[in-house]
Amino acid sequence: MIRKEAVKLASQIIGNAHIISANGYISRDLFETDDKETNFYMLGSMGLASSIGLGIALSNPKFRVFVFDGDGNILMNLGSLTTIGTFSPKNLVHLIFDNSSHESTGGQPTHTKKMNIGRIAQTTNYRVFQTSTKIGLTKILAKIKTVSGPIMIVIKIKPSKYTSKRIEIEPKLIRKRFCYTLTKKQIKNLFYIYPDFLTLLQSYEVHRQVFPQ
Repeated sequence: MIRKEAVKLASQIIGNAHIISANGYISRDLFETDDKETNFYMLGSMGLASSIGLGIALSNPKFRVFVFDGDGNILMNLGSLTTIGTFSPKNLVHLIFDNSSHESTGGQPTHTKKMNIGRIAQTTNYRVFQTSTKIGLTKILAKIKTVSGPIMIVIKIKPSKYTSKRIEIEPKLIRKRFCYTLTKKQIKNLFYIYPDFLTLLQSYEVHRQVFPQ
């Protein structure tokens, strides 16, 4: 299974859940195969998809947040694993597409041929699953529906020479449409818990419960 196949399969199984995707080919694959308003493509900051995902998950505990990361990206920000483990958001799922290379910048090797990212994550309170097949990934994504996070799925993939097209959406529009979908979910949750919206607007305490900071 190559990266593009794994990214497409995971995104389609996940559906309309919110996805933070790492910069480079992972975001380009996601855009080309399954573009959705609930996708946030991190175009510039290498290694920070996990940190952004943590913030979104903590701010929106009512629904699951997925991070699509690469081995090169997570190695750039291993410290995020300790932060995620400390806060332990139950709704965060962290997928690592591991081809043991910086494929987006020319295929330079990473250290994951000799080092297991999953084992590192286990020491930081992640629940870890690993696979290298489409069937395995499908089964894991079904299984974790009843498992509390933080969860990491390490997906071993094969190197690929295929390059997806560049993302055609301006960064500010990526942010706007993603934030819009977050707001819609928050408002739906607000009406579900408190049908009397006018009362809600007058109560800061209720607002704080619905939109925890």
